[in-house]
Amino acid sequence: MSTSISAAGNGAPPSPVLSVSPVVLPSPGRAVDLEVRVSAPVTGGELPIILLSHGQGPSNHLSSLNGYAPLAHYWAAHGFVVIQPTHLSSRTLDLPPGTPGAPLHWRSRAEDMTRILDRLDALEAAVPQLRGRLDGSRVAVAGHSMGGHTASLLLGARLTDPDDGTEADLSDPRITAGVLLAAPGSGGDALSEYAAQNLPFLRTTDFSRMTTPTLVVAGDQDASAHLTVRGPQWHTDPYILSPGPKTLLTLFDAEHGLGGVAGYDVAETTDESPGRVAAVQRLTWAYLRSEFHPGDPAWKEACDELTAGAEPLGRIESK
Repeated sequence: MSTSISAAGNGAPPSPVLSVSPVVLPSPGRAVDLEVRVSAPVTGGELPIILLSHGQGPSNHLSSLNGYAPLAHYWAAHGFVVIQPTHLSSRTLDLPPGTPGAPLHWRSRAEDMTRILDRLDALEAAVPQLRGRLDGSRVAVAGHSMGGHTASLLLGARLTDPDDGTEADLSDPRITAGVLLAAPGSGGDALSEYAAQNLPFLRTTDFSRMTTPTLVVAGDQDASAHLTVRGPQWHTDPYILSPGPKTLLTLFDAEHGLGGVAGYDVAETTDESPGRVAAVQRLTWAYLRSEFHPGDPAWKEACDELTAGAEPLGRIESK
């Protein structure tokens, strides 16, 4: 039995959370207007922001603003404003297959996050309870699976656009920290035949200029055979192949769902583990807390708790 990690953040009780959706941002040139969910503690000011990018998967609604409640609620209950867009790749939109950018809309996903940061004033106007409470100088991006790919582009990773051959630089300097959860790794011969043929934007992923401080979370049983021939190690590439400062959290016995971060009790989680989800909640929060508040002990305390005991849930390494 692995040692559990407390979901409590730095010993502080969670705050009540308000969550508002859909908040609609008019988006000329986009196939449909951008809809987001905004979650925040009901009290407090100078709240840092986490942009949370959903993955894909077989479920109908997890790939939208309605997914990832275990993370969004936890982060909001512990002092962040969490903004979740419904990307154009979401099953909930049911866009025609011929929509430009289909099927996964890799470029539009990153542009959604930039659009949100450009329109924070509109979000505050739409959610009056947030007015004057956002700290736009402290912004992080987080993403799971395909959302991790989106987040990596915003953090500085590059790729060659398979449609026109140009280098895509979608980084946003307003984002100063990141969390990549089971994110895709490098391209080239690391890809499966399916990924190389059907997801050409993955062929040229380059992490060498992803300089933003980032926590990479990977499961040591996350084979993702439909995407890679390299097995679980592939998901550590955003750490291995990028310059520091970076931190890698490897979760023992974790598969692609990392215990169930995409939603409560969802059938597609192949490694369901409330303890593992609690570890992801606590460690991701603590990492961002200490990044935005230098000297705050949250990260050290969470790391110490993770590795305590005879059978820890995972290991941490940094560079």
